Amino acid sequence: MRDGTPERADHEHPPPSIGGVPVLPTPSPTLVSRLALVNAVVNGLIVVTGGAVRLTGSGLGCPTWPRCTEDSFVTTDELAINGAIEFGNRLLTFVVAAAAIATLVAVWRSPRRDLRPLAVLTFLGVPAQAALGGVTVLTGLNPWTVAAHFLVSAVLVALATTLWLRSREPGVGRPLVRRPFVLLTWGIAAATAAVVVVGTIVTGSGPHSGDVDDDGIPTGNRIGIDTELISQLHADVVFLLIGLTVALLVSLYATDTPDRVRRAARDLLVVQLVQGVIGYVQYFTELPIALVLAHMLGAVLITAYTARLVWSVRGPASDLPLDATPEPVAATR
Repeated sequence: MRDGTPERADHEHPPPSIGGVPVLPTPSPTLVSRLALVNAVVNGLIVVTGGAVRLTGSGLGCPTWPRCTEDSFVTTDELAINGAIEFGNRLLTFVVAAAAIATLVAVWRSPRRDLRPLAVLTFLGVPAQAALGGVTVLTGLNPWTVAAHFLVSAVLVALATTLWLRSREPGVGRPLVRRPFVLLTWGIAAATAAVVVVGTIVTGSGPHSGDVDDDGIPTGNRIGIDTELISQLHADVVFLLIGLTVALLVSLYATDTPDRVRRAARDLLVVQLVQGVIGYVQYFTELPIALVLAHMLGAVLITAYTARLVWSVRGPASDLPLDATPEPVAATR
């Protein structure tokens, strides 16, 4: 005791620990949401940088995996710019992994158990993508493994976007719109998946296969399908997707539906139209690299905005369900 005031003993209130290992504090909802946003952004970013690898013919810039060369984990001077581009994309995988781990830990320490499955899936997607990327290199950029590599990334973008959106609300409630609208929303999600899948086949049949020959010329069509035929199929599925989205948007504005669902459908339609314009321009201008890269970014945005539309039809846990009716008020005497 000093001057009548008892001294505080730090050992009386030690930081919480298990077996002497400090326990991380419970993260705030804001921190969880911010980490989830970073996780979503980096998952989209690595898709774009992967596109840059393919468009610059750097897919085999590091000719083996997990090393860059037989004798080095990092790129060498002999591999020149292509090696630097491919190795840089590999390094970005560690950034994605760090974001996924931080998000998973924050979610697990938070009371939001409903977010855990999404956080686990986005985390597990990182080693899965790394392994699939390794298979892609070891198979000499097999076009089907290249396509699978992109499709897994699209799934991770959708999962990470949904995780971020859900983290901003207290929980998942009941549908805000009636069943036909929910089914139409899932129809749009299925059409989006079809567009992305066919788009990867179009890419494999085009001139930007991801590798170059000894003269530095892109190796071209590696998938053996007529480019014009598969491009027409891709355009047809895009028209179907846009038609479904227009139908949903008109129906939403013709009925009494929440603004969040209308905004999600409207924004998705805008992204689809911009992406369609880019797609047509790149096709008729012989696929310039800048437009192809913009088209890949558009694919990421369409995936994210489609995930947002699917998320929007269910309200927060605090919202009144669509089919709920107020409890009768007991009469008072």
